[in-house]
Amino acid sequence: MIGAIADDFTGATDVAIAFRRAGLRAAVLFHVDDDTKLPDNDVTVVALKSRTVPSADAVEQSLRALHWLRATGAEQIFFKYCSTFDSRSDGNIGPVADALAGTLGTQRTIFVPASPEHLRTQYMGHLFVDRVLLSDSPMKHHPLTPMTQSYLPAVLGEQTEHDVGLIDIRDVRRGPRRITDLLDAAQRSAQPYLLVDALDADDLRMIGEACIDEEFVTGAAGLAGGLGAAHAARLAGRPQDSHAETAAHAVGEEGVVLAGSCSARTLQQVDYMKSAGHPWWRLDALRSPDAEVLARDALEWFDRQSKGSSPLVYSSLPPSDLHRTQDSLGTDNASKILETAMGLIACGLTERGITRLVVAGGETSGAVVTALGISGGVIGEEAAPGVPWIHVTDQRLDLLLKSGNFGDVQLLARAAGAAA
Repeated sequence: MIGAIADDFTGATDVAIAFRRAGLRAAVLFHVDDDTKLPDNDVTVVALKSRTVPSADAVEQSLRALHWLRATGAEQIFFKYCSTFDSRSDGNIGPVADALAGTLGTQRTIFVPASPEHLRTQYMGHLFVDRVLLSDSPMKHHPLTPMTQSYLPAVLGEQTEHDVGLIDIRDVRRGPRRITDLLDAAQRSAQPYLLVDALDADDLRMIGEACIDEEFVTGAAGLAGGLGAAHAARLAGRPQDSHAETAAHAVGEEGVVLAGSCSARTLQQVDYMKSAGHPWWRLDALRSPDAEVLARDALEWFDRQSKGSSPLVYSSLPPSDLHRTQDSLGTDNASKILETAMGLIACGLTERGITRLVVAGGETSGAVVTALGISGGVIGEEAAPGVPWIHVTDQRLDLLLKSGNFGDVQLLARAAGAAA
C-alpha cells in the first residue's frame, strides 16, 4: 500500500484521483486515529490542513499521519504538496520533508512538483505556471503563501539545512536508469534532496518508474500519476475492485457553492456564477468581523432563496480588496474569521437538507470538512482535472473540493447545478 500525506484537503483529492486514474484503488481520509478502519485499497491519502500552520504544528500532524500509515501497512510514503510549491519562506515543505525523511531513515528524497495537466512544469529547476514563471504568475499575490521566487532549489534551500540538488530535463529524458544512478550518486555525495525537472506525462512516467521502490517520495499529483502507472503495471492482471468504479453522480438535486479562495481562477468562476444568474451572498469580514454573525446572516439569506437555485456564498476578493481586509484585521485573523464562518455555514446547510457541497479553496475546504466532522470518503469521477467528487462514507453527502486555481471558468456553476 502507498500512504500519502497531503498538506491540504484539495491537494488530497487531487493526488487521490491521480492514483485512481492510473488504475489504483484510492480513498481519502480527513481524520485518523487508533479506531480508524483502513479502507481496502492500494492508496490511502491522509488529508491534513498543514500548509500554512506554524512549522512545528505541520511537523506534528505529518508525523502522526506517518505513524498511522506505517502501522496500517503502508510500504511507500508520498508527501504531497501543491504543484506551485507554495509555502512560506520558512516552510512548511522543507521542515515536514526533514521530519518524515528523518523518521523513516531515508538517505535521499526526490521533489517533483511538476503537474503538466495543470500547466505546472519545471525546467532547469525553474517552475512555470502555464507560460510564465511562478514568480510572474498570480501566485505572487497569494494571501498566505505568496511565491516570488521561481528557482525551486533556492526556495527549498531556505527551508532545510540539507543540500539541495537538481536532476534536469536532459538527464530525465535519458530514462529511469539514469535517474536512479543520479539518486545513488547524490546519496554518496551527501546531497540527499533532489528536485527533478518534468515537462510532460512521459517525463513523469520515467520518474515514477525510477522511484517505484523508494521508501519516501515527495511531489504533486503529476508524480502520483507517474508513480501510480509504475505500480499499476506491477499489479496488472489482478481482479478489479468494484469500489474503484463508484459513480460520481451527486445524491442531491441542489448544490451550494462555498468559495473562499482568492486565486485568479476562482475569482473568474465566482464572476461567471453571478453572471449566469445564481443568487449570491458575500461574506464581508470588514463589515462584521464575527464568524457567527457572518454565518447567521448568510444562512438567513439562504433560507429566502428559491429551491433549486444553486446559490453561491463567497468571501473571495481581488488582491487590492484582500490587502485592505488583511491590513485592517490582520492576515491570520481575517482568514480565521472567514474559514470559521464557512464551516458554520456548511453545518447549517447540511442541517437544512443540502446533500451536495462545492467548495473552492484549500483552506476553506479544510474548514468545511473539519466543521462537518467528515472522516473520509470514496473518490469518484472528476468534475475537472484533479477535482473529483468525494462520496462521504458516513454521511449522505457528495463533496467537491476544488483547489483555487483548478477548473475551467464554468466549473463551480456546472457542479452546483442549474441557475435560477
